[in-house]
Amino acid sequence: MQFYSSQKCRCLAIFMVIYVLYNPTDSGAVDMTSENIDMTLASNELVFLNFYAEWCRFSNLLAPIFNEAADKVKEAFPEAGKVVLGRVDCDRETSIASRFHITKYPTLKIIRNGQLSKREYRGQRSAEAFLDFVRKQLEDPIKEFKSLKDLENLDSRKRIIIGYFDRRDQPEYDTFRKVATNLKEDCQFHVGFGDAAQAMHPPAVDDSNDIKRGNAIDNLALGNPIIVFRPDVALSHENDETYTGSLKNFDELKIWVQEKCVPLVREITFENAEELTEEGLPFLILFHKPDDTEAIKDYKAIIESQLLDEKQNINFLTADGQRFAHPLHHLGKSEDDLPLIAIDSFRHMYMFPNFADMYQPGKLKQFLQDLYNGKLHREFHYGPDPSGNEVQTEAIAKAGKGTSPPESSFKKLGPSKNRYTLLHKDEL
Repeated sequence: MQFYSSQKCRCLAIFMVIYVLYNPTDSGAVDMTSENIDMTLASNELVFLNFYAEWCRFSNLLAPIFNEAADKVKEAFPEAGKVVLGRVDCDRETSIASRFHITKYPTLKIIRNGQLSKREYRGQRSAEAFLDFVRKQLEDPIKEFKSLKDLENLDSRKRIIIGYFDRRDQPEYDTFRKVATNLKEDCQFHVGFGDAAQAMHPPAVDDSNDIKRGNAIDNLALGNPIIVFRPDVALSHENDETYTGSLKNFDELKIWVQEKCVPLVREITFENAEELTEEGLPFLILFHKPDDTEAIKDYKAIIESQLLDEKQNINFLTADGQRFAHPLHHLGKSEDDLPLIAIDSFRHMYMFPNFADMYQPGKLKQFLQDLYNGKLHREFHYGPDPSGNEVQTEAIAKAGKGTSPPESSFKKLGPSKNRYTLLHKDEL
């Protein structure tokens, strides 16, 4: 009997060892490896990743907090395919670290519907803050309208995408919802179903000028959904641009919506300055008075008509000169001097000499070319070049030979170098 009990205990012990080895605890963040990461990203609506290194003190401080958050998230969102909090040991999984361009530890990145978000997590690092962040990410970004009146007072500061669907359970709507989830920071999304969607269109007509609208109405009558972009400059359905691609292709719809929602000229704020700075492109900034909509409108029109081919080289921005008084002060200017245009190269700031010259074709483009070829910097140090288009003549005359341009103001709004452990261990 004693032998039987001893054997039973031994078997139980062996069973427990096997259980621990092959059935690891389900708590904490999920370890991401090259074997499971692609499947995890493809099969979950939201994946929140902590890229860390074992030797990094800040990574070790964050680890228990992130694991606690993972447990809270699992409790709040238990359904499969919804959300996963994962962790990547960058020393072990070097290919994953390289794939996501990790250069500092810890780095927290968000992947929505398999697509990497351009914004890293920069909020408070506590379990509750992480949980609140996940809740917000999983909120439905689409507002449903019931009638025409619901669309009369939309916020024109954000571009608008409107979907018209016969039913909520259409597969096309699921694609629309995923795209909206990925781009909710850039656009506002609205949707109508059934009668509400029908009410948005007048009866189809045979007028040749209304062929596109007639086709859209026919599609809706057949139960086919319609997606339209409503420009922020006009809140009238007469200006709607209809999506003509596949409504079942996530990538195709996302590209179209992204092109419509992310404008060529963006407004810089204290909230998005860090993200814009991390893009690494110099800024061409219109500083304006808060109520000066005309200067903004003209600046955007000139950028779109003359500088479209420069969008890969520079960020075109507008800035409230009242809120960003500090950069103006660096330029020796105040709110009374607005509007004005300047370049911030992340080394120095250069002012476009005369705002009115913006309306002369080629002047702003030459200003950019003088940045690229070093002329702006050279002339601030040594005076005007002996020949060529001297865009900065007036500014140079004021600055004087041998002076330096003002230092960049916006690089100071980028991520702090002391915020993370750097990639190289010998820099600690």
